[in-house]
Amino acid sequence: MSRLVAVAKLLRGGGLPWLRASRDGLAAVRVAVGAAGLSTGVLECLQDGPADTASVRARLGLDDGDLLEPWLRVLQGHGLVRASAGRWSLSRRGRRLLDDEVVRAAYEGFAGYHTGLYRELPAQLHGGPARRDIAEQGETIAQLTRAMEPVLHAALVAAARTVRPTRILDVGCGAGQNLAALLAAAPAAEGTGIEVDEAVADIAERLLAQRGLAGRARVLRGDVLALAAGGGAGGPYDLALLANVVYYLPLAERVPLFRALAGLLSEGGALLVTTTAATPDPFSRHFDLLLRAQGEGMELPEVEPLRRQLADAGLQPEPARQLVPGQPLVAVLARR
Repeated sequence: MSRLVAVAKLLRGGGLPWLRASRDGLAAVRVAVGAAGLSTGVLECLQDGPADTASVRARLGLDDGDLLEPWLRVLQGHGLVRASAGRWSLSRRGRRLLDDEVVRAAYEGFAGYHTGLYRELPAQLHGGPARRDIAEQGETIAQLTRAMEPVLHAALVAAARTVRPTRILDVGCGAGQNLAALLAAAPAAEGTGIEVDEAVADIAERLLAQRGLAGRARVLRGDVLALAAGGGAGGPYDLALLANVVYYLPLAERVPLFRALAGLLSEGGALLVTTTAATPDPFSRHFDLLLRAQGEGMELPEVEPLRRQLADAGLQPEPARQLVPGQPLVAVLARR
């Protein structure tokens, strides 16, 4: 009851903005704690079993012994480790953070470049160097994109049912989850993924193998335009996918890409483009700023200009479909 009275007094005194700021601040701290649990090596140190503070210090080769135990208590306070009989061990939450690649990427990405954008924005606004998140954080970005798999799945299945492909191309295939979903929806099809980042291509090959698709799928390494120009992209394909890739290209390069992909399609084949669109949605605005801060002409597309670009490339785009009500993720299917 006393807590309710205290909250009521705070609200009467105009404390609601403070409560919101405090809630948001604590959420930011929670993400930072998880990311630091990974980057300091403490969670990984406890992966093989419980250890006391001295053992953790020795295993990690730490010099500042005065901070380690308070740091472990912070991790305990956030439910990532447990303490028993003077020994520390991973909690279920801590083990999931350590072992789940998508959860791990979420903590690393949002504690890292997603919020680093704003910490370093004043310097960039005053002429500081452009960011290099897209170039340097490819693996984390690829794993984070895997979190969108359930959202994209319905669009991928619908495209597979409409086109009925026997050959599928996934451009910028990332971790391979979308190509895997398309191949699951089209059991008679074979698939090719193209990925420019070597480490990310390795992730895609592992995921496809884990899902039993290694015999039906391959991953090519390189730029799709160069591969297409040199005849190394294969084809023709009945269905090509460009999932969450288009915004990495400057506006002037998008029609040439769409035209090159149209040239890889069979007669009547289709290109499916999924993307976060430029809208007033807060995440859309954030993501667009993050892209523009890379200084390479990247930006989120607006829906109708995107459809016009597909038409300029010789394709026939259908109306855009919003994948989640109220969210800026859209899909456009364009026929050759």
